[in-house]
Amino acid sequence: MSPAREGIHRAPRSGPSLLAPAAIVLVCATLLWLVVSGNRADPTPFGAAATTTAAPPESPEPTLPPSHTPGPTPTETALAAALPEITGNLSVAVLDPTADTLVTYNADRPYVTASIVKVDILATLLLQAQQANRTLTDTERSTAAAMIETSDNDAADTLWSAIGGAAGLRTANTTLGLTDTEPTGLSWGLTRTTAGDQVRLLDAITAADSPLDAASRAYLADLMTSVQADQTWGVSTAADPGTTPALKNGWLPRDATGLWVINSIAHITHTGHPLLIAILSDNQPSMPAGITQLESAAQAAVSAAAGTSP
Repeated sequence: MSPAREGIHRAPRSGPSLLAPAAIVLVCATLLWLVVSGNRADPTPFGAAATTTAAPPESPEPTLPPSHTPGPTPTETALAAALPEITGNLSVAVLDPTADTLVTYNADRPYVTASIVKVDILATLLLQAQQANRTLTDTERSTAAAMIETSDNDAADTLWSAIGGAAGLRTANTTLGLTDTEPTGLSWGLTRTTAGDQVRLLDAITAADSPLDAASRAYLADLMTSVQADQTWGVSTAADPGTTPALKNGWLPRDATGLWVINSIAHITHTGHPLLIAILSDNQPSMPAGITQLESAAQAAVSAAAGTSP
């Protein structure tokens, strides 16, 4: 029943009634209301919006969703005060696994991984091998070494296919405890992640209670401490002198803008105790400029985590 007709009651047809003129007036008024209301547009439901067809992007690279972080936490505020003036976008997460304390800045903002995802690819391969009750083949080991130590992209392509691509990475990440890393079928380097999730990955490949067994964790650490010399920049600058960080960096110029993604993740020793640190950035004007900013941020971040001055 239409709402416009609710409440209308017909008089019984038992004969003439003195109420007939009033009923006629009521009916006429009702018909007039229906005519007027019929010309009104239906109200727009709350939250509805017109749909439009967006033009296809000029680049196959996906558009990243904006950050929806509600506001800075006290640790974010403290770290932000210690950070240098930031160019582009930058996010930090530092976990002290001994004290179980986490210091972050903008840690939920998504970035493309570039080559830091190669650590995740190898962790996935090792996890799959464990589940199949086997060890890596000699070919897999040499390919993994090239992927991590020299950041060889062809080696990454090979192992990306071996793990089952995006689906394989996604499944392994569920087991490893990652919640904000989303691979894409376009390219392993365009996997989206956050600084917070990269610290979770570092924890998963170093902690004794990891889904990865001790042999797998030791193998990852061995490769990440053997990165070739020209790729040892990044968060390693915050490590104690004489120590060797377990490190992986990523760098990528974006097609659409020409600006750079500069990322660095590592397990380091700072003031004698271990720290897991991930710094991600994008919209950097050049690779050298991005590296310089990232390294300054690493110094400030570990100082904030340790409660000392940079």
